[in-house]
Amino acid sequence: MVFIPICTSTYTSGNARKKSSLSVEMSMILSASVIRVRDGLPLSASTDYEQGTGMQECRKYFKKLSRKLAQLPDRCTLKTGHYNINFISSMGVSYMMLCTENYPNVLAFSFLDELQKEFITTYNMMKTNTAVRPYCFIEFDNFIQRTKQRYNNPRSLSTKINLSDMQMEIKLRPPYQISMGELGSANGVTSAFSVDYKGAGKISSAHQRLEPATLSGIVAFILSLLCAALNLIRGFHAIESLLQCYLFVYYTGWRNVKSFLTFGLICLCNMYLYELRNLWQLFFHVTVGAFVTLQIWLRQAQGKAPDYDV
Repeated sequence: MVFIPICTSTYTSGNARKKSSLSVEMSMILSASVIRVRDGLPLSASTDYEQGTGMQECRKYFKKLSRKLAQLPDRCTLKTGHYNINFISSMGVSYMMLCTENYPNVLAFSFLDELQKEFITTYNMMKTNTAVRPYCFIEFDNFIQRTKQRYNNPRSLSTKINLSDMQMEIKLRPPYQISMGELGSANGVTSAFSVDYKGAGKISSAHQRLEPATLSGIVAFILSLLCAALNLIRGFHAIESLLQCYLFVYYTGWRNVKSFLTFGLICLCNMYLYELRNLWQLFFHVTVGAFVTLQIWLRQAQGKAPDYDV
């Protein structure tokens, strides 16, 4: 090991200070995004994304992660060489950020926590659940930029926030470390983990998530329960209304086929009860059955996330 005397040159001291300053500057947050968990729709993102080679590679990892958010824990870290991708998920929305590998973990998750609190305060869940266009909350970038500037200047930041709670939280519940194998290879060839996961997904398809219920779907569900209550005195005739409620709430194999068969059974039962009911009663039960069948058909399972440009 070679020791360089301090007195040899003032130029050496100056270079050391410059390198030290550079390393501090390199420890920083580079970008952040807000993404909907169920389908990977980007809701907002920082608009000053750098275009270096490493940045472009990280954007690919952003896309891959956005497609798997529903399958991952609510606090994760992905290490990608010189950069780290951290994210937290809450109430159907994920907050993701890219930083250099030496950026402190506690500051990274404190930054994400601030984004989460501000986003929840600014936008209600109805808006985020019904959003269709990518980046429809792009104005949130103003807050992202201000917060990013604060967190990229730790000296001024240390006097404004208390990191002890976040330090304790990370110590008690550290972020899940995502491996590259869980994402698959960048060229589209899936890893052994991905194949196993897909096979497991087929086994548990009965528990697949459905899209969030719309207002019309909720109304249809209530009307179907009402029909079931009115038909309770008919015994078997109440079963098909309850079956429609079940098909609306849960995903099963051949779900759409079952819903159409159930509607056909409702029509047959009302034909059988033609002499016991007036036309208005028959019309009400058949119409509700058709309406619920339509809502079952519209509320499909959550499929693969679209390839949004995040």
